[in-house]
Amino acid sequence: MPARIQGLQEAQRDNLRMIRALRPSGGLAHGVRYAATDLHRYAVIKTHVDTGSLRASHMISFSENYSGAEAEISIDEGAKNPRTGQRTAEYGPVEHARAGTHAFYEITVEERGDRAMEIGMTAIARSLD
Repeated sequence: MPARIQGLQEAQRDNLRMIRALRPSGGLAHGVRYAATDLHRYAVIKTHVDTGSLRASHMISFSENYSGAEAEISIDEGAKNPRTGQRTAEYGPVEHARAGTHAFYEITVEERGDRAMEIGMTAIARSLD
C-alpha cells in the first residue's frame, strides 16, 4: 500500500507562497529571500526520497531586524513520515550524517551556494537602480 504525504507538501507550498508574498523592506532583505528560496529548492531536489516526507518537510523561515536580514532552511519539527510515524526532524539529521549523497544541506551549500549568492546579489543590485 503506497504511503501518502498528507498536508506536508501543501504546508511547504504555503510556506513558499508566504515567503514570496512578504514585501521586503530593503534590497538586502530582497536578496536574502531570493537566495534562500533558491537554496531551499535545491535542498529539496537533493534530498533522497522514500516516502517523500523528509523532502516535503524542508521549510524556510525569514527574519529581519535592525542589523539585517536572515533566512534559515530547516526541517519542520512537526512533520511525520506517514508510513512509520517518525518525525522527519529526528531522522533527517541522521540521514544527513550518512554523508556523501545523503548530506542534502552540505551538498546544497557546496553545489549551489555560489549561484544562490549571485542570485541574491543581483536582487540587491537591482534594488539600487
